[in-house]
Amino acid sequence: MPEQDRRAQLRLLLAEGDTERILDELADDWPADALQLAGDGLLRAVIGGASRASDLAHRCATELRSRDWDGDAELADLLEAKLGTGPVPLLRPIAVDLEELAMVLEGDPVHSGGRIDLRTGEVWPAAAIEYAQDTGELDADDDDEEDDDRWLSVPCQGSRDGYRDMELFAARIGDAGLGGRLERALTGRGVFRRFRDVLAESPRHLQEWYAFRDERQRGRARNWLASEGYRPIP
Repeated sequence: MPEQDRRAQLRLLLAEGDTERILDELADDWPADALQLAGDGLLRAVIGGASRASDLAHRCATELRSRDWDGDAELADLLEAKLGTGPVPLLRPIAVDLEELAMVLEGDPVHSGGRIDLRTGEVWPAAAIEYAQDTGELDADDDDEEDDDRWLSVPCQGSRDGYRDMELFAARIGDAGLGGRLERALTGRGVFRRFRDVLAESPRHLQEWYAFRDERQRGRARNWLASEGYRPIP
């Protein structure tokens, strides 16, 4: 099965909470640039008491610490805590979708971030908040942004990290010709569009880029949550 299909399958199984099939999927290896996804799946399996998850979780924690991207240490901490080989992180649990959170953190600055509902873990982009206010879905009692027991404000951090992802990806491309074109695309205005246009010439590399970008965004979302005193839970 192609790597992008394996990542999509892993994401689906994680959403469904199917730990046995997650373990089947990860038994031999995990897809490239999917350590964060694999770690979340193994964390769910360890929490659920799956006996065959232990060795895989240990291996995943080791690889996360070795890679050391943003969010990797935090996920390794959680895995080791659940395995009983490390201290329990002093972070409050919240059931939040890291991909949705990443979209708000790294979205268009014009939309000014959003919020997390601390009761449900739901991520509210600024546009969704405005719509809910206009339609009355959020009344005055629900819409107190200063209510620290209800809301966690999510800032929009802009495109700096996304630009750095493109630089790193261009540098890791084995094809010198494509790598050079990608590096040239990273100058001037409209770099994100030009970068994608160059990658569109090579569908395989385009899929690798999406996996690389999504993995780094997931880790940064986890890292940001930890800086606010929270950890995502299944």
